[in-house]
Amino acid sequence: MNDPILLIMAAGMGSRYGGLKQMDSLGPDGEVILHYSIFDARRAGFRRVVFLIKHEIEADFRRLVGQRVEPYMQVSYAFQELSSIPKGFTLPTERTKPLGTAHAVLCAAEYLDAPFAVINADDYYGPSSFESAYAYLSQAADDEKARWMMVGYDLSNTTTPNGYVARGVCQIKDGYLESVQERTHIIESCDGPLYTEDGIHYTLLSRDTKVSMNMWGFTPSILGIMKERFPVFLSEALPANPLKAEFFLPSVVSYALSRQMATVSVLSSHDKWYGVTYHEDREGVIAALRAKTEEGLYPPSLFPSK
Repeated sequence: MNDPILLIMAAGMGSRYGGLKQMDSLGPDGEVILHYSIFDARRAGFRRVVFLIKHEIEADFRRLVGQRVEPYMQVSYAFQELSSIPKGFTLPTERTKPLGTAHAVLCAAEYLDAPFAVINADDYYGPSSFESAYAYLSQAADDEKARWMMVGYDLSNTTTPNGYVARGVCQIKDGYLESVQERTHIIESCDGPLYTEDGIHYTLLSRDTKVSMNMWGFTPSILGIMKERFPVFLSEALPANPLKAEFFLPSVVSYALSRQMATVSVLSSHDKWYGVTYHEDREGVIAALRAKTEEGLYPPSLFPSK
């Protein structure tokens, strides 16, 4: 049986939210959103967590997040920095934006020696997603192909009334992912979720459309594919958009699927997503977490001092 790892991507700054939302206290005992993910993950069976952060936030992150978790989980820290690129490549000095989620995973590669789940730090995923992920990853093994997984959410459970969201819209066949198409501008409406590419023309999506919330599960085989594809990104995509181009996880997954190198099982979750995409989301998330605590889903303090 494998000992799955939880990798939490917490290096990004919340530009639309207006601050470092990964460390914004939202729970009854000062918990941040990722504390709920870790609690749910530990309850599901995970015992190892890797935090992917930036050096500039390390001290605050360890104090506000890591120290509460360390008595309960085996904790490691990895760092996503713009300097973490292969020899022979350079970035513009004006570049400040991180290089994307696939680059983030590469920056944590030294800690990923077993099947691992990847999540965002600023999303609430719900208990069932971690239960499904742990059950899959604890038995995960590659054969003639890499055997990966993704947790898919109903689109209607992942929108916010306070603005637009970006979601990976999934095409699924017989329980396996065929493709993910990034829709960067999805809004709520009285008729259902709508997306637009140009800000003028809108297309209606079904409320139960399965979307990716960047909750993936991989065997370590993906690391080799990432290492192969990252120089291609630096050579081709980066010159076209040197300040904003990103090396995304879905692009690596799509590459592997298109060449029949891997399969991705889609595990469905009907939990409601909560997040602080916008500052206006904050009070709603606080109320939802308080209600879940009062209902008994969570204890009043997720990680009390031992």
